[in-house]
Amino acid sequence: MAFHKIEVTVNGESEQVVVPSNMTVMQMLRESLALTGTKNGCSAGECGACTVLMNGEPVNGCMVLAVECDGAAITTVEGLALDKQLDPVQESLIEAGGVQCGFCTPGILISSRALLDRNRDPNEEEIAEALVGNLCRCTGYARIIQAVKRAARVKPDASALAAAI
Repeated sequence: MAFHKIEVTVNGESEQVVVPSNMTVMQMLRESLALTGTKNGCSAGECGACTVLMNGEPVNGCMVLAVECDGAAITTVEGLALDKQLDPVQESLIEAGGVQCGFCTPGILISSRALLDRNRDPNEEEIAEALVGNLCRCTGYARIIQAVKRAARVKPDASALAAAI
């Protein structure tokens, strides 16, 4: 099996990782970088538990090979909080009671953040569409959708945005 040295920025930190050709982004994050917030649900791209942002776009970490992210910027659920301050999506999901068992939560948070980054005022249909790839067995989605709507009303902090850039 061939191994590759890749460079990737994960949650704002530059990383050099040696990965086998068949290692997925999810496996790299969990096994090589000890970022276990990204969950292994189905390993088939169906459940969304492994969703991460790759160059700002949500992808299923179980379906993307680590070698494909060479030079990319990856954001995981661990990277949503800034200076120990939860992302508005994280806060809203807690406040709305949109978390039950929590297994799907990392993927839902990442998909929701991606939606709000491109649309600061989504309606319920747009939220539901953004979350279509994230399966949740516990909540029924109503509280999750309400949480994303609540998070959309939070105005971005200019200093936090400047720090993130």
